[in-house]
Amino acid sequence: MGMIESGGVACKCTGSRSYGFREATFHENRIFLSNLRNDSMTPLLRNGLCCSRWPSVAGARTCILSIDGREKSRSTILSSRQKRVPLYVMMPVDTFGIDTSGSPRIRKIKALTVSLKALKLAGVHGIAVEVWWGIVERFSPLAYNWSLYEELFQLISQMGLKLHVALSFHSNRRTSSSGSGDVSLPLWILEIGEHNKDIYYRDQNGFSNDAYLTLGVDQIPLFCGRTALQCYEDFMFSFVNKFDSFIGSVIEEISVGLGPSGELRYPAHPFGDGRWKFPGIGEFQCYDKYMMEDLRMTAAQEGKPEWGDKGPQNAGYYNSLPSGVPFFGEGEEGFLSDYGRFFLEWYSCRLIQHADAILAKAANILKKYQENKRTSVILVAKIGGIYWWYRTVSHPAELTSGYYNTACRDGYDPIALMLSRHGAALHISCLEMLDSETPPAYLCSPEGLLEQIQTVSKRRTIHLIGRNANEQFDKAGLCQIYANCYHPKAVVRALTFFRMNDKIFRVENWKNFVPFVRNMSTDLVYLET
Repeated sequence: MGMIESGGVACKCTGSRSYGFREATFHENRIFLSNLRNDSMTPLLRNGLCCSRWPSVAGARTCILSIDGREKSRSTILSSRQKRVPLYVMMPVDTFGIDTSGSPRIRKIKALTVSLKALKLAGVHGIAVEVWWGIVERFSPLAYNWSLYEELFQLISQMGLKLHVALSFHSNRRTSSSGSGDVSLPLWILEIGEHNKDIYYRDQNGFSNDAYLTLGVDQIPLFCGRTALQCYEDFMFSFVNKFDSFIGSVIEEISVGLGPSGELRYPAHPFGDGRWKFPGIGEFQCYDKYMMEDLRMTAAQEGKPEWGDKGPQNAGYYNSLPSGVPFFGEGEEGFLSDYGRFFLEWYSCRLIQHADAILAKAANILKKYQENKRTSVILVAKIGGIYWWYRTVSHPAELTSGYYNTACRDGYDPIALMLSRHGAALHISCLEMLDSETPPAYLCSPEGLLEQIQTVSKRRTIHLIGRNANEQFDKAGLCQIYANCYHPKAVVRALTFFRMNDKIFRVENWKNFVPFVRNMSTDLVYLET
């Protein structure tokens, strides 16, 4: 049963009971209930990072949201003042394969060449390519094989196309529906994982997820004498050394993987293995022994050792709905309790610290290119578009993902602040989505999430990179992407279009896609619904 069916949102709001957030909801004019006695609901920061202690909250535990009933419509857009937005098309998921000798190869290279030519003629600026750790350093540590990417980058460059490179430290084995594009973590990592499953994130029932190494091993030398951070750093150094001549000329953007699907988040909603399905709230992923040791240590430092024994025991399961789950309610055992704040602060701060450490290394490696205007390259970090249950007070799906974002707290601001310290852009999906197209019972708001991210990026003066979350070829959906790219609040720096495949070249889709691309590439921007 959805929350609307069981009595609506657990938030006492003034005015009409509609749920479109106004601009004031997530910046300076955010309103709190007067008897919510916490002096600050924004994260405390020390040296640019979160600190641990939250003041306790007394009295009522409800927030007033600033709301109205407006809904953004898909309308004709005409403007001569906006800048151009470079458009990168993501490579097909099955571009790469492993031959019988175990070597990586480009699949269907003739068809790929024809497709790249067509995209260039249509006006596409560049191609987004996932550079897989599990392909390049596949067999043994520090043994890098870049041959596949040398061939591919050369092909793309010859077409006159630019590159957005995504350094991918995750596996896509459970997200590739066809199975033909599956890429695991490096085989030597998997061998270590066979003997020590705690190198992966674990849920409350002990199930591990081998899509990405737990951040708990960032500083522990479990990988043939190296820590996980050293593995990532060595990979980035090798990449830059190999493709030095491409960086800044052909390679214009480099995103660094920070979690599952390359996004800065926990694998709270594992797709493809049967544990989770939309719109489940997900589960906290902190039960590997390394994260639990850190939790125990942090709780002891807070003078609350009992808080370090385990994660929240009343937070439901992967497919629970928020209604009736105590931790995501406003009671004494909920997310607003002293324990709730302590745990969520620890859980989210560890995620931000993980990104901070990796991006610091990446920024240092790319420093020489960014200081040279002729070889400028943008560092990019992706976050997940967790938009379901966004219109509740607790935002449970975001909390389990590691985003401490609620109706009373802006959880994306500390992420943006951290990115700004490294000169990194923020990459967000959902650009094609409308609230009105989501199931009402699940209190989704992709528009509200995007608006919050736009506000945060503008406040912290960081670039915003956009992406559609799902395949989109109809004219109305492309118009919505376009509108969000040129949004008055924050024009995106670039767009990554998801994704190149046979569908994009079908006559009915190509007829919509080509005008969309050309409108993205001109100073006089006009798009008709």
